[in-house]
Amino acid sequence: MIELLQFDFMQRALIAALLVGLAAPAIGTFIVQRRLSLLGDGIGHVALTGVALGFLTGTAPVITAMIVAVLGAVAIELVRARGRTSGDVALALLFYGGIAGGVLLIGMAPGGSNATLMSALFGSITSVTPEDVWITAALAVAVLGVVAYFGRELFVLCQDEDMARASGLPVRFLSLLIAITAALTVVIAMRVVGLLMVSALMVVPVATGQQLSRSFRATMLLAMAFGVVATVGGLSSAFYAEVAPGATIVLVSLAGFALALGVGRFVRRSRAQESSR
Repeated sequence: MIELLQFDFMQRALIAALLVGLAAPAIGTFIVQRRLSLLGDGIGHVALTGVALGFLTGTAPVITAMIVAVLGAVAIELVRARGRTSGDVALALLFYGGIAGGVLLIGMAPGGSNATLMSALFGSITSVTPEDVWITAALAVAVLGVVAYFGRELFVLCQDEDMARASGLPVRFLSLLIAITAALTVVIAMRVVGLLMVSALMVVPVATGQQLSRSFRATMLLAMAFGVVATVGGLSSAFYAEVAPGATIVLVSLAGFALALGVGRFVRRSRAQESSR
């Protein structure tokens, strides 16, 4: 591990990985609870258009990706809430439109290339700049702040939207807040795992936590812990094995889920046997 810290780019990459490992599962817990696990994928495809727009206009791609991702997330939620189009259809529209728009605009951008497209789609954490770290840190703090401040209200909303409405909670505002926070999380994770795999960090650690806990809060805390282990551990493994960091992080996360699945089954079986005695 000490060898990693000798390189400036790895120091920045590890900081970014740590922040993503905390933020993505935190908001992902609410998304999974609300059965919108593919929301991150839909927003990720739209964010690709934002990245391409940044290259086309000479603007920072992270900023344009954030703006376009937030607009796309709001559009998804408004379409879903109005009920004219089901949630999965709304996501599909963003899938297709986002990826098509991104590929088209990157091709039109000065210096646009397949390397640029591959970096956006699959991540390029070793090219994280100091400015990227500061932006990632600011967005991560914003995401975690929303989760901490509105956590109770978001929990009620995700458990039962009708109950939340009957309790007087601002359902529309909270729904938009989840969508916007998810969009910010996608932009945070863009450099780490890429837009095509960003949803994995929002879903897999949460699914892992669910195997070991029945409590919502405990599941979130476990998911954040697993997220940090997956991002930092995956990045470190990729450095030594000289393989793609984004893919390695996702595979480490999936390995953690498989392990937790086995442990969870063993624990539940042991408890069942003890209760039957």
